[in-house]
Amino acid sequence: MGIVAEDAVNQFEALMNKVDEPLKKTFQNIHQGYPTGTLVRFLKAREWNVPKAHKMLVDCLNWRVENDIDNILAKPIVPTDLYRAVRDSQLIGLSGYTKEGLPVFAIGAGFSTFDKASVHYYVQSHIQINEYRDRVILPSASRKHGRHITSCVKVLDMTGLKLSALSQIKLLTIISTVDDLNYPEKTNTYYIVNVPYIFSACWKVVKPLLQERTRKKIQVLPGCGRDELLKIMDYASLPHFCRREGSGSSRHSGNETDNCYTLDHPFHQQLYNYIKHQASIIAPAGPYKQGSVHVHLPESAAEESDIAKTIESELQKFGNQTRLTDSLDALKVSDN
Repeated sequence: MGIVAEDAVNQFEALMNKVDEPLKKTFQNIHQGYPTGTLVRFLKAREWNVPKAHKMLVDCLNWRVENDIDNILAKPIVPTDLYRAVRDSQLIGLSGYTKEGLPVFAIGAGFSTFDKASVHYYVQSHIQINEYRDRVILPSASRKHGRHITSCVKVLDMTGLKLSALSQIKLLTIISTVDDLNYPEKTNTYYIVNVPYIFSACWKVVKPLLQERTRKKIQVLPGCGRDELLKIMDYASLPHFCRREGSGSSRHSGNETDNCYTLDHPFHQQLYNYIKHQASIIAPAGPYKQGSVHVHLPESAAEESDIAKTIESELQKFGNQTRLTDSLDALKVSDN
């Protein structure tokens, strides 16, 4: 750490020493014994501007207190069938670890439908996975490798992507904004694989919604990405959709032990059992309360009207391109 960076951390630390007690308590849940590393993350997110990083962190702490985020891992989504439905329509799971010990999260971006529950359940589930990663997965990886591991990598499978996925842009923007504001610098790299033709149209819509620092972390890999990903992880940690070309991110892969999306996978079983156990500690006598956690949702980074116009424009362009391709194909057939 350079002199300038060290000075920024010292200034930031002095400011954080002045915050009220409720914020100090939730700050402990964030830093997990490594306050300096957390300050550095927020400084990076605000280009090492101390006042802006301080405001960002204080806003994050207030968000956590107001929405009881510290206890969100004690609020299971019940009944189990509802949680299974969430898992089947919000495809994410832990497939393994990189050679450096970073958790590898697989995300079925193309086949995620987000149509089996309300927005609040999907946001709740997303935050719970974030918190479980930060409080359980990353500390465990740190102990195993003897060094502080603070981030993960994410592999996004675009198999099955359709332009209709843009109808979920509001939910995806909410999730992205929650991560940008409250979990900065938690993802080291985003690898995008199995990219279909329409990805470019969708990317034009999604790209402006992302922070610049997030866009710089995105790498689009050729095909299923296997060869590139094997440079940073072993075969056993590859998401199932990266193991062979055209394997895709089906909701029900042939080998259930490889399908890290399903509730039956060890990662989700451990996560769900952890949440139920935490709930039993807080309320040992009572049954689990059904109902989603209504977390305060941040405002979209872009105006919805602008998003709608962009979607309409890209749909029209794609439609024109498709009609042109069909016409050319028809001409080829008639010539033959």
